[in-house]
Amino acid sequence: MRRNRLVLLSAAAMAVCSAAWSFAQVAKKPGTPIRAQAPTAAEAKAFVDEAEEKLLELSVEASRAGWVQSTYITDDTEVLAAKANERAINAGVEYAKRATRYDKLKLPEDVARKLQLLKNGLTLAAPSNPKESEEVTRIGAAMEGAYGKGKYCPQGKDKCLDLQDITKIMAESRDAAQLLDVWRGWHTIAVPLRPRYQRFVELANKGARELGFADTGAMWRSKYDMPPDAFAKEVDRLWEQLKPLYVSLHAYVRWKLREKYGDVVPANGPIPAHLLGNMWAQDWSNVYDLVKPAQADPGYDLTKILEAKKTDAKEMVRYGERFFTSLGFAPLPPTFWERSLFVKPRDREVVCHASAWDVDNVNDLRIKMCIDVTTEDFTTIHHELGHNFYQRAYNTKPALFRDSANDGFHEAVGDTIALSITPEYLVKVGLLDRAPDPSKDVGLLLKKALEKLAFLPFGLLVDQWRWKVFSGEVTPANYNAAWWDLRKRYQGVAPTVARSESDFDPAAKYHVAANVPYTRYFLAAILQFQFHRALAQASGCTGPLHRCSIYGNKEAGRKLDAMLQMGLSRPWQDALEAISGKREMDATAIRDYFAPLQKWLDEQNRGKPAGW
Repeated sequence: MRRNRLVLLSAAAMAVCSAAWSFAQVAKKPGTPIRAQAPTAAEAKAFVDEAEEKLLELSVEASRAGWVQSTYITDDTEVLAAKANERAINAGVEYAKRATRYDKLKLPEDVARKLQLLKNGLTLAAPSNPKESEEVTRIGAAMEGAYGKGKYCPQGKDKCLDLQDITKIMAESRDAAQLLDVWRGWHTIAVPLRPRYQRFVELANKGARELGFADTGAMWRSKYDMPPDAFAKEVDRLWEQLKPLYVSLHAYVRWKLREKYGDVVPANGPIPAHLLGNMWAQDWSNVYDLVKPAQADPGYDLTKILEAKKTDAKEMVRYGERFFTSLGFAPLPPTFWERSLFVKPRDREVVCHASAWDVDNVNDLRIKMCIDVTTEDFTTIHHELGHNFYQRAYNTKPALFRDSANDGFHEAVGDTIALSITPEYLVKVGLLDRAPDPSKDVGLLLKKALEKLAFLPFGLLVDQWRWKVFSGEVTPANYNAAWWDLRKRYQGVAPTVARSESDFDPAAKYHVAANVPYTRYFLAAILQFQFHRALAQASGCTGPLHRCSIYGNKEAGRKLDAMLQMGLSRPWQDALEAISGKREMDATAIRDYFAPLQKWLDEQNRGKPAGW
């Protein structure tokens, strides 16, 4: 996840409005009405210059406050971060309103794009009423803080469990009762957020409507260089391309879990949400040992290899940095190593959810993680560094262009690199003596599918739920029911224990509690394979796509860097064309990558029920 000033700045969400600004006016004579002069191109240019300067200045303030809030969770840091965000959000909204003054002007391309970004890039539009503005930003900070401090305290136990503890249990335990207990326990942390979230939605929608959007969801969808409704249809198109492959994976995993847990897993219904190795059933790779093919084990366990080498948190990050430097990128700055948070402190509460930051919008790059020495965190580190190297690549662009081509691009870059964590790569960096035989590929592909394919419907449904909440289609009376309807429909998962409207399960996910749009992750799941295929071709790889690694290939590095340096200066279709030669997102790269697995799954599922 990227949490940096670009979420705040080039989305125009975080900055302070210049109170001294006023439109040029002229009086004809005493007593006559004052009329605003017609806008000019020169005035528009001056306006965006002013906006960029102020947005840049105050996005740094908001980022610094946000960093402290996330790494020192207290009531005071929440207030400070909320205040900085409030000033920033108010200004972003005000700049967005003022930008509409120039809608009908013929302007230079760069000025027109900056105005478009000011209007369409908001994540949160606070209402113009000062008290309501303060309230919505305070609610936002409080919800994120409550999530970060969340713990489940089992009855009769001395120790309360935080999300790290619960994540470990979800990944490793095979006791269905224990898994259900911690699953249910974590979801209790979200219940107090329900009334806050309801009020948050009311205020956020009020701000969005003041800007001319139907609601906050429509505002979010407006940022993709295409009409909001067209973007929603594009997301549906991509999902339909991928759904058959997901259904095959779901059918296989269901009957394998039924072999392990018996009738608690239905033969032809949704899979119980607590049995898939992850709190949100968004990544199933932790149940690989329960579903792995006979005679197709990958032949190595990266977690055990890293532990045997006594790899510490910083060295885990060094592996990721060395991947990028092998492509021709410069090393990370010394301040990265001094200022990042790599391990969970013993003396304070922090938000452990991994995120990447560019605090000064130039070179103050950081990551915030509570790193465990595991395969999962090894991959996550590559993902987060993808944000940091992207941030630095575009840091010479004008301030409003210092962001990714769309937010899915930012998430996809690091994951593209992670797709190159192949056995051959592990051999090159000294973590494996030799790559396993290609006969092991089904195991490798299945494990990757449990991570990547399993995520796709969850990546889609989180914002499907929020779009419906923001639009009013889903009301507070059925928040939870609608959440589980979507999870069943897209993921084919369901809770084993009854859920009701006294629960608020959506906010047991960080991105809902913290108001972070989620469709970016679905887009990233598509784009990373499209990027990987293009870069593998550039590197000259002619073998199966899932065995291609661009590690050490400078040509692939140059192609990637050319796209990264574009930032947000051009529509995302241009950036996609620069790296892939295509102007449309294309899920066929996923089918290419998993083609051997699809054939194998079809064989395994023959005669067994599919769907739910």
